Amino acid sequence: MGTVAVAGTRPALRLVSTKDRSRESWLEVRKRGIGSSDAAAAVGLNPYQSMLELWLVKTGRDEGLPKIDPKDETSPMYWGSLLEPIVAAHYTKRTGNRVRRINAVLQHPDPDKAWMLANLDYAVSGAHDVQILECKTAGEFGSRLWKEGVPEYVQLQVQHQLAVTNKQAADVCVLICGQEIRVHRIERDDALISMLSELERKFWHYVETDTPPPADGSDSAAMALQCLYPHDSGSTLDLTDDTEMSNTFSDLVAIKAEIEVREKIEAELKQRIQQRMGDASKAKFETGSVSWKRSKDGIGLDATALLREQPELLSTYPLLRPGSRRFLIST
Repeated sequence: MGTVAVAGTRPALRLVSTKDRSRESWLEVRKRGIGSSDAAAAVGLNPYQSMLELWLVKTGRDEGLPKIDPKDETSPMYWGSLLEPIVAAHYTKRTGNRVRRINAVLQHPDPDKAWMLANLDYAVSGAHDVQILECKTAGEFGSRLWKEGVPEYVQLQVQHQLAVTNKQAADVCVLICGQEIRVHRIERDDALISMLSELERKFWHYVETDTPPPADGSDSAAMALQCLYPHDSGSTLDLTDDTEMSNTFSDLVAIKAEIEVREKIEAELKQRIQQRMGDASKAKFETGSVSWKRSKDGIGLDATALLREQPELLSTYPLLRPGSRRFLIST
């Protein structure tokens, strides 16, 4: 294991080289700790991934999770990887700062934080005020997260990188909707790094003790639970003497009833506006507008009628749809 010279008294350790490694091998290395792109998820602040989903990945339970194909041209990851060198080149053109690849997974030099890993996009050469470059791309949907500057989950990613490498500042260069380059400077924040490190340590304790972290109500957590517990045993778990879970169930029933009331009010308000609009396509109000337009007619396949007339098609072209567990409430 070598070291990488960085600004600071203790350089980051060079855990492994990624230059000749396959993507699969590189992902296995990342399971040894928390990488910079894991940082926000590890502390519950990633809008795309929950702590529970990340825990499945780190404990090797992610086989049932959907996998992103790096060659899928409809995937943001594909275009992010493809455009990264272009973003870096335009960063150099914009700032004059030269950049170079760091083909390695880096590790925090403190043995007490050996689980803190980082894979940098680029190191900045010859600049006294910035040492790291993080390249990003944002499409139409993702660009909304950049309206107020660097999104929180990216800030945490960069502060994690600064923690591992002992560097003082990083630039985040983002390509917005394929046509606008923005450069944001992020300075090292030692107070934030201290809090981030401790929260990450708690997450890594979940990994080391093989204890699932709490679900957070996100779609990611729901998917992770389906992956973690895909089948039911048919048994009944008696929680009548578990006060905490009984209170949780009561809160769930109350919230569900409140949502149903709110949904009815929402439907009534919507219908009042529709009734007032009549055949109008759009209505404007003091604080906004609504549209009520007819979609284009579509043509579908009446599978029920087809199978009624040609039942042999079902055995000739069967399609197995894996079942999933449904959560139903009874009171």
